[in-house]
Amino acid sequence: MSKTSVNARLAMIQAFANFMDSGSQSATVIFYEGVQPTDTSMAADSNNALVTLVFPEPCIKETTATYVELHPTDTATVIKAGTATWARIYNGAGEAVVDLSVDTDITIANPNLTLGGSFQTNSFKIRP
Repeated sequence: MSKTSVNARLAMIQAFANFMDSGSQSATVIFYEGVQPTDTSMAADSNNALVTLVFPEPCIKETTATYVELHPTDTATVIKAGTATWARIYNGAGEAVVDLSVDTDITIANPNLTLGGSFQTNSFKIRP
């Protein structure tokens, strides 16, 4: 197993932070039900979107040698009832950044979202 130097990790994290805030819009995270695509080059099925959360600009709260912490999102209204099984983060240019599996890569208090309910993230850390 290879080990990456702290300086290399910091450079990767800073590049990630710059990519997240690129574009003219705010970065977002959309929670979906159903099957997660095999990679971010595959379009997400918009019919499976449950809720879209918007990050403030800049979206990066803190960068450390081991993670990027994003600011809390806004509070959004759930547009479709369902069980969140995965989420995709998009940068400010609308480009897919990363897909996250609920319960594996990301933990939410209750993945069963109710139509018209409120949803937000308070803490979001991404590790390279």
